Amino acid sequence: MNTSTIVQKLWNYCNVLRDDGMSYGDYVEQLTYLLFLKMADERTKAPYNQKSPVPDQYGWPSLIKKDGDELFDHYRHTLEALGNQKGLLGLIFNKSQNKFQDPAKLRRLVVDLIDKEQWVSMSADVKGDAYEGLLEKNAQDTKSGAGQYFTPRPLIQAIVDVMAPKPGETVSDPACGTGGFLLAAHDYVVKHNPNLTKPQKTKLKEETFKGWELVQATARLCAMNMLLHGIGSQDFEPIVVNDSLAADPGDRFDVILTNPPFGKKSSTTIVGEEGKVSKERDIVERGDFWTTTSNKQLNFVQHVKTLLKQNGRAALVLPDNVLFEGGAGETIRRKLLHECDVHTLLRLPTGLFYAQGVKANVLFFDKKPASETPWTKKLWIYDLRTNMHFTLKTNPLKREDLDEFVKCYNPENRHTRKETWSERSPDGRWRAYSYDELINRDKASLDIFWLKDESLSDSDNLPAPEVIAQEIVDDLEAALEQFREILGDLGSAEAEEQL
Repeated sequence: MNTSTIVQKLWNYCNVLRDDGMSYGDYVEQLTYLLFLKMADERTKAPYNQKSPVPDQYGWPSLIKKDGDELFDHYRHTLEALGNQKGLLGLIFNKSQNKFQDPAKLRRLVVDLIDKEQWVSMSADVKGDAYEGLLEKNAQDTKSGAGQYFTPRPLIQAIVDVMAPKPGETVSDPACGTGGFLLAAHDYVVKHNPNLTKPQKTKLKEETFKGWELVQATARLCAMNMLLHGIGSQDFEPIVVNDSLAADPGDRFDVILTNPPFGKKSSTTIVGEEGKVSKERDIVERGDFWTTTSNKQLNFVQHVKTLLKQNGRAALVLPDNVLFEGGAGETIRRKLLHECDVHTLLRLPTGLFYAQGVKANVLFFDKKPASETPWTKKLWIYDLRTNMHFTLKTNPLKREDLDEFVKCYNPENRHTRKETWSERSPDGRWRAYSYDELINRDKASLDIFWLKDESLSDSDNLPAPEVIAQEIVDDLEAALEQFREILGDLGSAEAEEQL
């Protein structure tokens, strides 16, 4: 069966359930439980003949035999029982609930859609692409808020193409969402190394990838996404559910690829006497960090530096404030430029992310041994933002839009790069800045741009009205978010004074 047929079947059924009030997110979750049970059952038969991790009374055959209210009750008990198990079972089924309203629709999904296919023997591309399609649709559903866990796939592919993970290297994402970076890294290794040995394949499946995810429901989707792509097993679960910033896990990795959650501050809501609500800032204090701050993204920069092996390399998607913010931001940038080789910055355009009002960048750096002299010699910046206009629906980012960046990055040998900008070609998007130039800028700001914004000087070149309107909305959303944070800080300070 090809991808489009299976995707169509999954979608047709999703539309039936949406009429019943089930969201895309609920549908993907219910599908996850049922697919897992079906695949566990398939693996017990030839040629696999594996022991199922699912206890017999809750296995796939037990669902097939039942109908009506009996099926409904049994499904509910199955989810509950498996959620108390350890390992991969516990991760997939923890806190799981039956979201179906109608036993007949559950029966139809079990018998007509899932039971009719052989999922284990289906190629990982077909299964994986079908599931990824559902995750993307869920991300587009703005009401669900799932967009914050979904990084555009063309951007992920370009980042992985320049990072070029190799067989035997360990890869981590400390804010893994639904697993986009880890899967792209896996696909890259498989595609560029067609002759992997059996031990290499086992290592790739069970020892290469590790992700952390704070939200249980998202971790569940990530684990299933990886399983459908052939990563992980009942004995090796590559996803950890907890706050990765809470402590140094002790693990170290060759490659880190991550898009930490947007939203500047971390805070815990505290309900005091008489129901008075206050916010307590989650200031992360760790001995391995350069400085203490409640800014989540700045903490992720420090955390990633900790997680890297010596000479390990990282790519982080970060909002603009990380590039220019003073205080802790300046301290971290100066330390990072000195202790790591901060070699590349990709300025991203707006209109890429499902979270509105986000101006983001990708920062690439390598961790280096202690040194008296700074490791950063040159920061190469590619500006994909100025005079570039993308929208999620009418003009989405495509992988070819990043071709020039990948070529300029020169992953084969990034030490032989050539600028496309010069005095003679001021429209070049690729330009290098020396360590001295960076460190002498106000607050060591990396928020650098040099291209002329055409829309400011030439009214004939203005983008379409809907693009302008969207950019205004994005800017206002970003400004509102900053004002909310200021208001929150003021509220926290007032609450502290009253204590």
